[in-house]
Amino acid sequence: MARIIDGKLISSQIKDELKAEVNKIKEAGGHICLAVVQVGEDPASTVYVRNKKKACAYVGIESSAFELPETTTEKELVNLVEKLNADTSVNGILVQLPLPPHIDEDKIIRTISPDKDVDGFHPVSVGRLWIGEKGFVSCTPAGIIQLLKRSNIEIAGKECVIIGRSNIVGKPMAALLLRENGTVTVAHSRTKELKKVAKRADILIVAVGKKQFINSEYVKAGAVVIDVGMHHDKDNKLCGDVDYEDVARKTSAITPVPGGVGPMTIAMLMNNCVETVRK
Repeated sequence: MARIIDGKLISSQIKDELKAEVNKIKEAGGHICLAVVQVGEDPASTVYVRNKKKACAYVGIESSAFELPETTTEKELVNLVEKLNADTSVNGILVQLPLPPHIDEDKIIRTISPDKDVDGFHPVSVGRLWIGEKGFVSCTPAGIIQLLKRSNIEIAGKECVIIGRSNIVGKPMAALLLRENGTVTVAHSRTKELKKVAKRADILIVAVGKKQFINSEYVKAGAVVIDVGMHHDKDNKLCGDVDYEDVARKTSAITPVPGGVGPMTIAMLMNNCVETVRK
């Protein structure tokens, strides 16, 4: 029977460790403040922002919220980010994506100072990751590494296949697995014989953005499967990119949806906020 990798439990452990660390920082006269910027009232974004604020409150990080109307111009948002860059009381800046269509997301990401880029999306953060320098790492891939390590799953020397090549998950995931001495393949929509490639994996990380796309035909017996997807099935229940019922019986360990990768993303955001002071 597959072992279920419990992201809720592991993320709670990380947040408790961070809470203790933040208490020590405060006792030494330090403080940590995360500025959270949301433009418009996208319902999913509102839920994410609320969860991030909740995590900040738990860990002991101050959060400063900037809720801007949908009509905010690109220039106004750039000005706000530049003001937060210059504000020494702000340690980290998070601009909740997606932004309204009239605002260039890439321009906003590049405006955030790399030293306050707790999402790890700035090109400088990405460059630091790939050449092995210290810097902020995109939160979902960093969370997946913690899931594996804290579940005592060996990465070094393992065949790791990532399905999906996004800038937020697939590419940084590849860099982190390489850093842990995994042998890494990044597969995507143009990959030929995807089933064959996926079946090589000792560790299969699925971030395709397609509901229950991966079934047991893609999975080697005894593989570890990490599901990054988040969708609603025909009964409106949360599900992932992996057909969990079909795949779980074939794996040695698997993340559920919900309760797998999701909680780790916010835990690692909190870790990046604390990292601003550790540096």
